[in-house]
Amino acid sequence: MDIKEYIRTIPDYPKSGIQFRDITTLLADAEGFRGAVDAMVKLHAGAKFDAVAGIEARGFILGGAIAHQLGLGFIPVRKKGKLPSAVIGQEYDLEYGTDTVEIHIDAVKEGENVLLIDDLIATGGTAEAAVKLIARAGGNVTASSFVIELPELGGRQRLEALDIEVLSLCSFEGH
Repeated sequence: MDIKEYIRTIPDYPKSGIQFRDITTLLADAEGFRGAVDAMVKLHAGAKFDAVAGIEARGFILGGAIAHQLGLGFIPVRKKGKLPSAVIGQEYDLEYGTDTVEIHIDAVKEGENVLLIDDLIATGGTAEAAVKLIARAGGNVTASSFVIELPELGGRQRLEALDIEVLSLCSFEGH
């Protein structure tokens, strides 16, 4: 299955010069969605994880399905202010400004090995923040998976510098 066939490209979104890679077309297609989840699970065949973490929002969809298939619990990595109980947060840089991701303080048990999931890795800033956040909570992100990688933006190298395995189903040149 060629995963790229299920991904829509929207030119000049959210600003001129950006080629937005939209996975909603993948998620809407039963064969595409199942194929992507199955392929992401197979990327980590034989690996041992205690939990799966997904980054808001598309990482929730993929990560929840992957956690289900692996028989593991799911950790939502949310934007600031969205979780109802006590949280810890990690700030990260955006192109213009900063943002924060949060998890509940009891979301990760000490020493747990966590698989991090999201739809796309570009610069790796959000994923790096999630890795640092999970580490602060006592867990270890040992691997990460993405449907799409934009290699020119350096996200893979950013996570690999933290000793995180980075796997993706496909890549697109440019941004």
